[in-house]
Amino acid sequence: MKRFVEGQSRTQGALLPESLDDFVAEANPVRVIDVFVDELDLRKLGFTGVDPAATGRPAYHPAVLLKLYIYGYLNRIQSSRRLEREAQRNLELMWLLGRLTPDFKTIANFRKDNPKGIRGVCRQFVVLCLELGLFAEAVVAIDGSKFKAVNNRDRNFTSAKLQRRMQEIEASIERYLVEMDSADRQEPAVAQAKKERLADKITTLKARMKELEAIGVQLENAPDKQISLTDPDARSMKTRGTGIVGYNVQTAVETKNHLIVAHEVTNDGLDRDQLSTMGKQARKAMQVDSLTAIADRGYFKSEEILACHKAGIVPLVPKSATSNAKADGRFDRADFVYDRENDEYVCPAGERLIWRFARVEGGLMMNRYWSSSCPRCPIKSQCTPSDYRRVSRWAHEEELEVMQARLDKAPDSMRIRRRTVEHPFGTLKAWMGATHFLTKGLERVRTEMSLHVLAYNLKRVIKLMGNEALLTAIRA
Repeated sequence: MKRFVEGQSRTQGALLPESLDDFVAEANPVRVIDVFVDELDLRKLGFTGVDPAATGRPAYHPAVLLKLYIYGYLNRIQSSRRLEREAQRNLELMWLLGRLTPDFKTIANFRKDNPKGIRGVCRQFVVLCLELGLFAEAVVAIDGSKFKAVNNRDRNFTSAKLQRRMQEIEASIERYLVEMDSADRQEPAVAQAKKERLADKITTLKARMKELEAIGVQLENAPDKQISLTDPDARSMKTRGTGIVGYNVQTAVETKNHLIVAHEVTNDGLDRDQLSTMGKQARKAMQVDSLTAIADRGYFKSEEILACHKAGIVPLVPKSATSNAKADGRFDRADFVYDRENDEYVCPAGERLIWRFARVEGGLMMNRYWSSSCPRCPIKSQCTPSDYRRVSRWAHEEELEVMQARLDKAPDSMRIRRRTVEHPFGTLKAWMGATHFLTKGLERVRTEMSLHVLAYNLKRVIKLMGNEALLTAIRA
């Protein structure tokens, strides 16, 4: 084979170098994993098995299995069985683990038994990023995304789903019964075979109906009226498509280097209750007194914005449009100007809406305003179809107005949010594959997500600093 690069013979005696270290270049990320884990205080982080047992078979040190998992998630190898195979054939892992080859059960149990420790390692790497000065600005973008669970949609039930499936079964049974009646008019041999086949189908469907009835009883006792059979903690969540059964992953990403400073996994499909929680976690991780948190309108909730203000967090969240007035060609809430000095509103017609009463609505103290001149107003048709145009004002409405003023002065906020937080989600989902999570249960899913976030941040910092600089910083 002339004019081609020629390989060496497979029977050559001295094919491999004398040491594994010759295979691992100085710029190989596996060296960063090795040094990073060696510098951790695993006992303080909460790992089990740091101190060996006095009797019995010797166990693997937690550092060995932690290195294996970090390497696996960094290289899109999350399965414990795949990690077992890689430890037996991957030269980088042979170097990293000292040729140790733990079995898949040992590998899986390590992740299951050390949720606190693994999450602590993820937080510890964020601390390292802080010490390296990678968080230059106290600004984060907060966003959530739905990740698929192990649970299939057919194994998730709500009242509507259950009712629909039971109706489908009843319709199928009726159809088979009609077919059995028509089979009597056919030849005896054919009719008998067809009736037996249809009878088996009806029996199967009736058994399925009993199973669904039992699920219906469980559904009534469920707190949120939802049941998932494969992963009990997974929940059906709305997406832009057909919806998924999974978890809602929240992240806070700093805007300079796009590192994930805080994350959380919930089975609540809505984002509006997560703003202050994620803001507080991000502020604690970045160790700052004040933090700016940017989020989309799905996070707008008055109580959460007030909680952010009280916690020293400056939220930037656009208000969601809940009124159809503008779409119908009428004046909306923004056309009414509040006079703080007199505690009144001025309408587009120049009339003054005075305070009438206050009451609690949806847990919020709301003040109500309207004008007695509404029935005689010449532009009433552009304002309201009711007799009076009433305006409600929350007791802490000023906080929302201050936030809106900040948004008006920062028109690029949403563009910054989009370019900051959506790339990490896209990267994580690409790494995780089509099935996303491999584990079941909220606690284990949180542990798995921490490994993904750690791998993402590690790869990001290596890209920013380079191997040598990062190794020097870790050893310092």
